[in-house]
Formats: sequence, structure tokens, C-alpha cells
Amino acid sequence: MNHDAGANNGRQWWVERWLELLDSYRFKKRLERARNYAREGNVLSLSFQGAELLAQVQGSEVQPYQVSLWLDPFNDEDWQFVVASLAEKALYSAQLLSGQMPATIEQVFIKNGLNLFPYTLGDVHSRCSCPDKANPCKHIGAVYYQLADRFSEDPFVIFQLRGRSRSQILAALRDQRQQTQTSEYSADSTPTIPATSVAQTSSSASEPKDSKQDTLALIQAFWRYDRPPETDWVVIAPPGDVTSLLDLLGPLPLPYETAQEAKQALVQIYNQVSQQALTQALGSD
Repeated sequence: MNHDAGANNGRQWWVERWLELLDSYRFKKRLERARNYAREGNVLSLSFQGAELLAQVQGSEVQPYQVSLWLDPFNDEDWQFVVASLAEKALYSAQLLSGQMPATIEQVFIKNGLNLFPYTLGDVHSRCSCPDKANPCKHIGAVYYQLADRFSEDPFVIFQLRGRSRSQILAALRDQRQQTQTSEYSADSTPTIPATSVAQTSSSASEPKDSKQDTLALIQAFWRYDRPPETDWVVIAPPGDVTSLLDLLGPLPLPYETAQEAKQALVQIYNQVSQQALTQALGSD
């Protein structure tokens, strides 16, 4: 399976993963009607109540039908293991913050005995207030396709369906990394500098070797801090609208097509630099 973003019709790999699940459903005509329902704007709203997705879908009646959709959520212990695994690589946090689903994230869940995405459409639970006894009906099916668009906008939707919101996951990742950094710092204690080192460094000309060693020890200790930095010191957030930032600089003094190509290249570079900056801010691997 190709997990490269943009490899399939410009869609991200996690969106393709969800659409592949729909394509595996054998009643193709029913899903085709559902897809048309979604395209025509019949899905009026999508919202979460905990891990359950609630939707209103306009059908043949005046009042829209009420649709709910959910997956089997992971328990607290499952999420603790997942977060611990995700926190081992700062790149996971950086990519999620920038709205990207890491290509190997499914392996993190599999390693902990879990599946992030459902195997079959039968693993997706749903109900609809319409009189159609079939499941999925076209209203539920329309929500399936609308959900693919929501996945494209926010990869955290799949986590929400498994029981954890964006804010919960990011907070847990931050706490886990702080605990790891604190443990690493405690294991690597600050060297004790003798009280006479400063005097020896400045006045003892007869022992140049010891003086150099004391000076080096002082320099190394000077940049040490006795506890991890406060989290309020820095705000880590994904970049804003890159196109708007470039527009502030004004038009490029180039032919139109060349300017557009240059602008696209700058957007790509900006996104790469932003992601690398987030990775460094969250800690290197």
C-alpha cells in the first residue's frame, strides 16, 4: 500500500485508507447513491459527542435524519502504551501538529496490539433514524464519504473515533516527553565543581593543566540547568497560511508562470522548514 501523501489523486494516504474501506463494500450501487448524496450537500452537519460522530442528513422528509457513527474505542491503558510509543519520536508530534498523519503511525498501534483503522466496514458501527432497514443506508453512506473530507482536513478525527481528542493526545504527548526528559536529566547529573576552582583558574600559574581542566568544567557547568525548561516559555504551533505570508512580500518580478512555480517551491520549502523546526522544538531523536 502506498502511504505517500498526494500519491492517489492528490489525497493523503490516510484518506485513501478510509476510502479503500468503503470500496471493499460489496453493495456498490448503494454506496454510489450515498456518494451522490454527499456530493449534493445532503450532509448538513458533523459533530462529535465524545467518541461518537453525530450527523444530520437531509433526505426525502422535511426534517433531516439523525445519523450516528462510532468505532470501538481504546481503553485508557491502550492509549497509555500508544502515547508512550508516539513520544519516542518527536517527528510524530511535529507531523501531527502540522496536520499530517505520519506514514508509519499504524505500526505504532499494531505494536501495541491495536488497529487504528477498522479492517472492514463491519467494524464501523452506525445507526440512522430513517425507515430503511439496510445498514448502511444512503444517509449513513453519505456520512462515510463526508467523513473522508473531514479526515483530509484533520487527521485527528480517526483518533477521536478511537476515544481521544486532539487536545488530549497532544497534552499526553507533552507530558510523556517531559517525563522522559526529566528522567534522562536525573540520570545525567551535573558535575560538582570545587569551590576553589575559580581561584585556581585565575591565580595558579604553576599548574596550567589543572587550571585548564577546572576552566573546562566551569564552562560545561555554566550552560547546565537544574530542571527541564518551563513549558510556558515557548509556544509550539503549526505554521499559518503560507500563501498569505508570501503574498505580503508582493508579486515576484518574474514572468507569471515562472513566478507561480517559484511561489509553489517557496511554499514547499516553508512547510519543510516549519516541520523541522517543530521537530527540533519537541526534542531530537
